Amino acid sequence: MSNFSRESCPSIKNILLLDSEGNRVAVKYYSDEWLTQSAQLGFEKSVFTKTQKTNARTEAEIAMFENNIVVYKFFQDLHFFVTGGDDENELILVTVLQGFFDAVTLILRSNVDKREALENLDLILLCLDEIVDGGIILETDASVIAGKVESHSVDASAPLSEQTISQALATAREHFTRSLLK
Repeated sequence: MSNFSRESCPSIKNILLLDSEGNRVAVKYYSDEWLTQSAQLGFEKSVFTKTQKTNARTEAEIAMFENNIVVYKFFQDLHFFVTGGDDENELILVTVLQGFFDAVTLILRSNVDKREALENLDLILLCLDEIVDGGIILETDASVIAGKVESHSVDASAPLSEQTISQALATAREHFTRSLLK
């Protein structure tokens, strides 16, 4: 028997996709550190304010913030962030960030901007679900992530009774997202 435990796994506290003004595009929290939406929004604004003057366009940058390691990258009008505890390995966090960024790039067919991200919000949320579950990293290979997301969205026209639960949720998200954008 191995001494494997959840504590020995690298874990992610949150993944944030914010716009160029620090507003939410897509976020997922996996830690109970920010229980309320106002605490989450406060953290997002603080992280955005601390990082906005940096030039994280070519490579990911790393910052310590409130006893957390935050890795981030900016592209067009989108800001990508991955947060881990101060004892996490920065390289693992950067790998998650790069996997998320590359998967979004594949899913959006290289049209990575806020408008395109909002129009495909359901796919980006599915992407987050494929990368991390409950803070545990599942996948960092962008092509695998994008492939799984695409396979979920391919069958959206099938009757709900013939869809898996995740496909049905994706379909529901898609309809909900479309209704918000109208």
